[in-house]
Formats: sequence, C-alpha cells, structure tokens
Amino acid sequence: MAEQKRDYYEVLGVPKNASEAEIKKAFRILAKKYHPDANTNDKNAETKFKEVNEAYSVLSDSEKKARYDQYGHAGVDPNFGAGGFGGFDGGFDMGDIFGDIFGSMFGSSQRRSRYSNSPSKGEDIAYRITLSFEEAVFGCKKDISYSRVERCSTCEGSGAAKGSTPETCPACNGSGQITTQQRTPFGVMQSSRICERCRGKGKIVSRPCSDCHGSGYIKKQKKLEVAIPAGIDDGQRIALNGQGSAGENNGPYGDLVVLISVRPHHIFERDGYNLNCSVPITFVEATLGAKILIPTLEGKGELTIPEGTQHGTVFAIRGKGVQNVNGRGRGDLFVTVEIEIPKNLSKKQKDALNAFGESCDDVNYAKKQSFFDKFKK
Repeated sequence: MAEQKRDYYEVLGVPKNASEAEIKKAFRILAKKYHPDANTNDKNAETKFKEVNEAYSVLSDSEKKARYDQYGHAGVDPNFGAGGFGGFDGGFDMGDIFGDIFGSMFGSSQRRSRYSNSPSKGEDIAYRITLSFEEAVFGCKKDISYSRVERCSTCEGSGAAKGSTPETCPACNGSGQITTQQRTPFGVMQSSRICERCRGKGKIVSRPCSDCHGSGYIKKQKKLEVAIPAGIDDGQRIALNGQGSAGENNGPYGDLVVLISVRPHHIFERDGYNLNCSVPITFVEATLGAKILIPTLEGKGELTIPEGTQHGTVFAIRGKGVQNVNGRGRGDLFVTVEIEIPKNLSKKQKDALNAFGESCDDVNYAKKQSFFDKFKK
C-alpha cells in the first residue's frame, strides 16, 4: 500500500488561509533546518527536506494551490491523466462511466474512452544542484549528468527486433481492453478491464529487440550544460522541457526539474533580492563621523557615517543588492553599524577617556537624560 502523504499545509505548519509571504517564510525556515548540507548522514532530515520542497512547490504556485485546495493530492498528481487534473484531460472521461452503465441499453457499442495504449507524457526527473552564494548571485553554467529512460534507437521504441513489427493482440483485437457484458433486469451491463495478454498495449511482440528486450525503452546517462540565471535563490527550481524520461506509446518526454540549493555567505545574508550585512565601527567613528569601507557584491565600497551615529543604525544603499532573476533591476544593500567598545585600554587612554566623560553634560546624552526624566516621574 502506498504511503499516505501528509497535508501540505501541515508540512509547512501554516493555515489554509496563509498568505504567499507566510508560506515563503515558513518554507525558508524549514528548508534551512532540514537542508542536507546542515544534516549530513541524517536520512530523516533529508526526507523532511524533500517533503518541505514538495509542499512549497505546490502551495507557492497559485494554479497548483487552487487544484490542491479543491481536490487534495490528486489535483496535483502528474500521474492523474496525461494532461493533468485540470479539466479531467486525458485520464477521466465521464462518458466512460455513462457508456459502461447505459451504453448497451441504448444500443451504443462505440467507446469514447482513452485506453492505456494512448500516448502519455514521460516522467519528470528531479536533479539537485548546490551553488555557492556567488554562483547564485551572478549566475553560472553547470555541467550535469543524470540517468533517464529513452526510446530504444534500435527498434525506435516498438520493442520488436529488426525486420519484424509488433502484432495486434488477438485477445483484445488491439483495443488494450477486454469488454464483457451481463444481462440484468435493467438491461445489458457492460464492463471493461485491461487486457492481461498485452497489458493494455493492444500489441504483442513475438521477436523482441535484443537491446531493449522488447520494452522499447532503455536507460541512458545524459549530459547537459545548465544555465543558472543570475539572482536565483535557495529553494527555487529550473524546469528544462523535454529533458526527462520518454513517454509511453510515443508520448512526449517529461521534464528535468533542477532544484537549487545555495550555500550561505560568510558576510551577506540574503532576503529576497535584498542583502543585509553588519559592519563594526569604532566609538570615535560613530561620535565624530567618518567614511568607512563596506563590502558589496562588486568588492569594496564606501559609506559615510554621520556624526553621532548610534549603535544598530541601518543604512540603505539602493541598487546594490541582488539582480532580479527576471532581469528587472536589483535589490538594495542594508548595512547595520555595530559600535565596538574598546578593550584593554592603557592608563593614559583611560585617563583621557575619563577627562572626556567629565567634560560632557546632559546635552551630549539626550537619550540618557530623557530616560531619567521619565524615571523621576
């Protein structure tokens, strides 16, 4: 029995009316918690990481989320019909039901259903790439190698040896299904089942291909160069159409879905397309003002610290963040200054500092004076 999937909202720990921002925030927290790089040799964490990614891939997509909210897991199951769940395309025809029950009553022998020998899209393949912070920010190209199912080139997917062709199944006459009829007080009831001899293909292979052993498919290693766009973020994915596994009955190839993991940076912390970093400054620089060096994506930058800057002040530098993955502008760089209190002072330095302190009055410490005025009241 297949394992029951957990509710995607439960996986991310958010309510069903959660906003996009709440869903994204929950995903970022859990993805960081269960990331394989942070939980080496922990299979349970790896499983949870995949589960979190799967839930986010559905709930972050408005169309998939709508289908999931209406139909549950079946609404986003790629195996539910060749064309997906929307519109019941390819996998479920209401005419099949009414045709089975009432078709013989009204003398209709024509079937409108799509049997299992119809073309279907191949399986998608997931491939994870781990990038450095710089590779994600600036973009790069990655060579990858993965295994996929391809149509056998020797028999061109037919499964039959050279010089022969698949034969029509004599049991189902090529329909792929066995139809039986039963008389009832309401008329003749008709039911169908997949043909066991040809397994629903409608064809049988008498002389199988020596390369694919009659299956029509063969597993091969495929190499690709993947272009990573500048600005891609951790948890995002790139879909390469037609690079997955071959579809059955000459159906289209599935897709290769490249899952992106990004290693953290030692200075910058990313928030969407914005960057945050903390820069230490001295007591003198904060008091008198100064020009200080700061890190940027392009290298060293300069920031003017005004006189009297307080600890924790945040400076926004416009357009110095991450390139939008769609090429529309850049985010901002937010620099938080942290005043470092000097240690291991000499006697001379302490005397000078005491003299400085004695020379100051309430005008120089407005916050302190305001606090004690409130305290007195």
